Amino acid sequence: MATVPAPKELDPSASLAALYGSKLRKLRRRARLSQRRLGAKVPISHSRIAQYELGKEVPSDKVNRRLDEILGADGDLIDLLEHVRKAPVPDVPLKFFDLEAKAIAMHKYLAHHIPGLLQTATYAREVIGCAQPWLSEKEVEAKVAKRVSRRHLLAKPDPPLLWSVLDESVIRRPVGGPAAMRDQLLHVLEAVKAPNVEVQVLPFAAGCHPLMGGSLTMMSFASEPDLAYFEADLYGQVVKDRAAVAQHSHRYDLVHAAALPPGPSISLIEQLVEEYDACVH
Repeated sequence: MATVPAPKELDPSASLAALYGSKLRKLRRRARLSQRRLGAKVPISHSRIAQYELGKEVPSDKVNRRLDEILGADGDLIDLLEHVRKAPVPDVPLKFFDLEAKAIAMHKYLAHHIPGLLQTATYAREVIGCAQPWLSEKEVEAKVAKRVSRRHLLAKPDPPLLWSVLDESVIRRPVGGPAAMRDQLLHVLEAVKAPNVEVQVLPFAAGCHPLMGGSLTMMSFASEPDLAYFEADLYGQVVKDRAAVAQHSHRYDLVHAAALPPGPSISLIEQLVEEYDACVH
């Protein structure tokens, strides 16, 4: 007779996501439900329940409300998930870097800054230093070097598609001063000459839009499901739940549709390069 493997030990102190997973497992066991039976009641796959319990993923709000209801958690899971999503992270998770390296296409909306893959060292230094003023100069330089090194992804023999929608504030805010911003925008203009890089600008005139809360990256892979990465300041979350990914994709599509076409976007960036250059001289 085959031996059933023992469930993996959980470490609730590892992260708030791990604490959520530990709480979910306790509630499931109290209800005398297997992962498969609980998944069927939601309904989602039992493997997704396993990922939640291990702290490797967190559910969408809709799924979480259903779990809270089925397990009689009286709102505990809802409250805990809110804390999980507010938990600060010191930088974009290493997990995201791994996913980025495997992606065949990335569609981004950037609310506050140029995408990391297109940043110059000077621009990156200013963004990182301002966002994390407690870092030493050495720590800032290490992060800058790491960010700049990621550019190789766009120069691979079979590079991913990088399609970025920049909020107009991104190109108008003189990060690092006029000279630094001029050089950064020139770098973007050079990058879009490659067939795998596209940039659009979401103008102020577009008004309110679905991604007012932060930046979003939609990622596609050769043999894995799409996922989303939602980022706001020092907070970030990788989203794999299919329903939640579909919702984020819808939000991105609406923003993409409201942006200027690539041609007019490039013209606007070129105009700002001239304005920054005039400030320098």
